[in-house]
Amino acid sequence: MEFKDIAKETAKVLRDYLTYQAVRIISQQLGETNPGQAIWLGDFSKQHSLQDGDRYIEDMMQENKELVLRILTVRANLAGEVLDFLPEMVSTEIQQSNAQHRRSLLEQLTRVDVSSTNLAQTDIEPDISEDSE
Repeated sequence: MEFKDIAKETAKVLRDYLTYQAVRIISQQLGETNPGQAIWLGDFSKQHSLQDGDRYIEDMMQENKELVLRILTVRANLAGEVLDFLPEMVSTEIQQSNAQHRRSLLEQLTRVDVSSTNLAQTDIEPDISEDSE
């Protein structure tokens, strides 16, 4: 797989996730300002999966264009704020995660079973007898 394809797939996953976050934010806001519409949004979200953010928005266009515009606006704002931090944050977190997994793997590889160590020591202990005097 080429890096460009990986970048495209990553961008889609991120777009879908930001759509999900936008819907969560709007749902919370509506819960405080317009409970009826918050309930409608919750019901709509139960019937239409947020796994594919673009499909979710397309489905909602058929029923509530005003809410679609709000989702698009919030999603764009989230993207603008989040994407500034993302490259460095992802790189740092991957490095930290890799270091932790490597430490764990090294611990597992170097862990010695006490019972097998005792057996090995008894096998290699020299036989000291009175004949050697």
